[in-house]
Amino acid sequence: MIEASKLRAGMTFEAEGKLIKVLEASHHKPGKGNTIMRMKLRDVRTGSTFDTTYRPDEKFEQAIIETVPAQYLYQMDDTAYFMNTETYDQYEIPVANIKEELLYILENSDVKIQFYGSEVIGVTVPTTVELVVAETQPSIKGATVTGSGKPATMETGLVVNVPDFIEAGQKLVINTAEGTYVSRA
Repeated sequence: MIEASKLRAGMTFEAEGKLIKVLEASHHKPGKGNTIMRMKLRDVRTGSTFDTTYRPDEKFEQAIIETVPAQYLYQMDDTAYFMNTETYDQYEIPVANIKEELLYILENSDVKIQFYGSEVIGVTVPTTVELVVAETQPSIKGATVTGSGKPATMETGLVVNVPDFIEAGQKLVINTAEGTYVSRA
């Protein structure tokens, strides 16, 4: 059992028969009254997100999530296909459940598949990935790193703010936790 005050972003717990992942968690102390925990949560099975509050002393059953190394194979219709790199087992995951993660992975990319018991519940991507800029505004002559930047669409469809000197076709390192530009590859 884990108290609501100990829940952090990325943790998964069970409540009311649902498997829930914490997207954001913060303490809130109103002017009068007790402290509450404001949470943005996602139902892992349905993919729906919702905001709620809990008392800090409420307890939940923490879910044990196991991960296995896998490779992203391809996407067909509304299903993404992955292969365990150790056992060569293949897994199908609905695209709706992992649409954010798919913005950071290309075919044949290495990822980790998350399991709750024998149920596939999600994908973990590396902390940084290398993606090619598919489209951006032309670079500005004399632009420096300190400029305000411009939006760039990556080959996966991810839109990232990049410095003014970046051009289409360049390979960039992207931080997957924040969805931000790190450097040129």
